[in-house]
Amino acid sequence: MAQSSAVPPSNAEYGGDEISALVLDPGYSTLRAGFAGEDMPKSVIPSYYGIIPSDSGPRHVYGDNSIHNPSPGISIANPMAKDGTVEDWDTAMALWEYAITSRLTNPRPGNPLVKLNLKDDTEGDQMAIDESQEKPLEENPVLMTETGWNAGKGREKSIEIAMESWGCPAFWLARNGVCATYAAGKASALVVDMGASSISITPVHDGLVLRKGALRSPLAGNFVSDQLRLLFSTSSPPVPLTPHYLVSSKTPVDAGSPAVATYRSFAPGKAPDASFRRLQEERLLAEFKESVVKVWSKPGRLMGHSPAGIPNEQLAKDESEAKTFEMPDGWNQKFELDRYRAAEGIFDVKAALTAEGSPPPPQSQGILAIIQASLAQVDVDIRPHLLSNVVVTGGASLMQGFTDRLNHELATLYPGPRVRISAPGNLYERKYASWIGGSILASLGTFHQMWISKKEYEEHGAGIVEKRCK
Repeated sequence: MAQSSAVPPSNAEYGGDEISALVLDPGYSTLRAGFAGEDMPKSVIPSYYGIIPSDSGPRHVYGDNSIHNPSPGISIANPMAKDGTVEDWDTAMALWEYAITSRLTNPRPGNPLVKLNLKDDTEGDQMAIDESQEKPLEENPVLMTETGWNAGKGREKSIEIAMESWGCPAFWLARNGVCATYAAGKASALVVDMGASSISITPVHDGLVLRKGALRSPLAGNFVSDQLRLLFSTSSPPVPLTPHYLVSSKTPVDAGSPAVATYRSFAPGKAPDASFRRLQEERLLAEFKESVVKVWSKPGRLMGHSPAGIPNEQLAKDESEAKTFEMPDGWNQKFELDRYRAAEGIFDVKAALTAEGSPPPPQSQGILAIIQASLAQVDVDIRPHLLSNVVVTGGASLMQGFTDRLNHELATLYPGPRVRISAPGNLYERKYASWIGGSILASLGTFHQMWISKKEYEEHGAGIVEKRCK
């Protein structure tokens, strides 16, 4: 039963087993949603959505099955900006609601998924917004995460959606840096969050974000993908980047030999948009990053020399370190030095691959530069404590050798304080640290005192989120 707006949240209803709070963790690449108190989010869907043209106007489709299906004319868009904040609120709300109502909460009369008789299949990940529908989350409090630099208007819009569009009885907005700190079992930490679109450095002290020190850089997962595109296009011969959906069949070939494959063709006017191919290429590059790309973690930088005076690029060509990768069309090759070059620009911007239209990133965007800039903004007395509690999170941080290289570079930069890095080896704990921290926070027995209730929202308006959620 929905909570009356006149009654403040109670521990029995929000902290107990009867009604669980929902935790929503939106990101540029994926959206994570699930119930507070659980170990992992049950609903993880892409933040991208598809736009399919039709006679009645374009319709939006959500979820893996739909956006990766090459429907005629389908184009791909993203409601999130590259800095991790929301750009298109209407679509973001529909996407969030889809993630929750399709996989977490029971369908209700009036729920658009029921009205359209939709299921989670190839044709079913779509949603139409009907203002007359029953509000889908009127029994569930919602804790939502946000970036450390989210503007006041964006914060107010979040609580407006939760309270007015979804009918939530209570709401809370938590900084994702703080949530990652809780997930690591700490109260203070320097959070290094390396996602798809940006890498953020967030100093957290006693559960509060030190706002001046919260900085970000675009040299993250997508930057490595762009470096791979440059690497593939400038190789001799160029490395083919043909996504899975364009290959009908293939024949095994020797390493380095041209692909022998039958490629899929589309009738005139029936081919997907170029943005669809771009997304499929990104999926292929993600496979390549997971299995081949490695961060140089031996002494010195990749462009430098080893203690013995040998160029590190020469050491990187060691045959025993080579990795073979096969493209969807059967083309395959061993990667030696190139597997290190793609990610080197994150640590050493001078080593970033460049081309016409792809200038080198500024020195200030390197990960070490933003860590230094972040620490320079915090009190000198707490810097050693932060350096001994560096929490690494985000899917892009799972690249082989990343934490070893970060540890080595920080120890060189700060030889005095003891540098200690906390980076879960578990894939899901690293990727979903922000959500896990939110789940821990919202399930605490004492947290029921923190919720912003419906009554408080009605009395004070959306501005209350700025006063309460620091």
